[in-house]
Amino acid sequence: MAKDGLTERIWERDATVWTGKDEGQWLGWLDEPLQMQEQLDAIRRFADSLHEAVDDVVLFGMGGSSLAPEVLRQTFGVDWFHVLDTTHPHAIRRLEEQLDLRRTCFVASSKSGTTLETRSHLEYFWEKSGENAPLFAAVTDPGSELEHLARERRFGAVFAGEPSIGGRYSALSPFGIVPAVLMGIDAKALLERAQQMREACRSGDGNPGYELGRAFGEGWKEGRDKICIAETPGDFGLWAEQLIAESTGKLGKGLVPAPGESPDGKDRQAATPELPDPLALGAEFFRWEFAVAVAGAYLEINPFDQPDVQAAKDKTNEVLATGKDPALEPEGSIEELLAHVQEGDYVCVQAFVDPTTDLAPLVDRLRRESGCVVTHGYGPRYLHSTGQLHKGGPNTGLFLQVVDDEGDELPIPGKPFGFRRLIRAQAEGDFESLKARGRRVARIHAEEI
Repeated sequence: MAKDGLTERIWERDATVWTGKDEGQWLGWLDEPLQMQEQLDAIRRFADSLHEAVDDVVLFGMGGSSLAPEVLRQTFGVDWFHVLDTTHPHAIRRLEEQLDLRRTCFVASSKSGTTLETRSHLEYFWEKSGENAPLFAAVTDPGSELEHLARERRFGAVFAGEPSIGGRYSALSPFGIVPAVLMGIDAKALLERAQQMREACRSGDGNPGYELGRAFGEGWKEGRDKICIAETPGDFGLWAEQLIAESTGKLGKGLVPAPGESPDGKDRQAATPELPDPLALGAEFFRWEFAVAVAGAYLEINPFDQPDVQAAKDKTNEVLATGKDPALEPEGSIEELLAHVQEGDYVCVQAFVDPTTDLAPLVDRLRRESGCVVTHGYGPRYLHSTGQLHKGGPNTGLFLQVVDDEGDELPIPGKPFGFRRLIRAQAEGDFESLKARGRRVARIHAEEI
């Protein structure tokens, strides 16, 4: 773990820094702050073409395609830009009601081009907007199904991702920069700040990314595996928790990101985003990406794969294939779940509810009664974020699923199911996946909060 040796080997794309497998093929993010500057003019031209025709922009995306845009949106306070990463019918109906669909640009963002939630959102609003192709755009990897569909339908623009960058490392790629330009953010300055950090992370001494990653790794070795990320006005932790959880949570190991939690505790360590101004996000995205790559070397895992994410997807598809509406009956209780708390555990709230639901009272209660770090996420968003850690990481999580009344079904064009059945199938699929991994789980209804 010699400082200079590790830094140099990462920049040399040396896969033996981690497991010696295919890690070297997933390091395109190291150069993306430079590469993206060459694409800015094309992105700006599309954004400029929308000025007179558009009042709102809606991004369809999950995980790496939605979390950086959401943090940018919150940090810069862009209220006419909307990130749709829920399948809850109430949220979709609410968004639709506040839009003039004839004056809204829709951006479908998916690296694989097959993301179920994103494709379902696309088909729904494609039909609702009257198939107004010039106001649709796609961000996806070359050759994907989404790219072929977008060109067939003559979308207003198609932006290609870099295949050597995984979703959670894509904040400074088209998946983050296209939304930034559409928000009116100075993307050139954002990338310049990222480039400054990139250069700083090449050095041996005072390397900001290395130092943060070393702290994560050394802390993990000492049993301080909970990364308590200080709160920021733009909710930086929302993006960072996917980066940390999906990158490190595997092979029974993992760092547990805990945005907003107190770092006081022998299983915890503090991490503070350095954001003196909004454009510093460019530098922080890169610093934390480099840090998590360094931490992966300490954990001796591949930080660029996600071997356990597919489990919940497969279970969801199995549930959907039955053609039946999952019952989602309560199972266990908060008291019964917390009776199994052990030292070093964490509690995780997995809320398949309307995302306007305030989870704070529940989180406060769980923190008070368990004495543990408490994390929380809305489903299905977290399935693309922290879900890898929940299933592939250490068996130190106690998982409380919360479900609510989704209201009437909301049909998805071209699908034999609607959004109501989809979110219920996702909740059931993840619950069964956790049980199959021997995790401690319970399910309650929102009225019990």
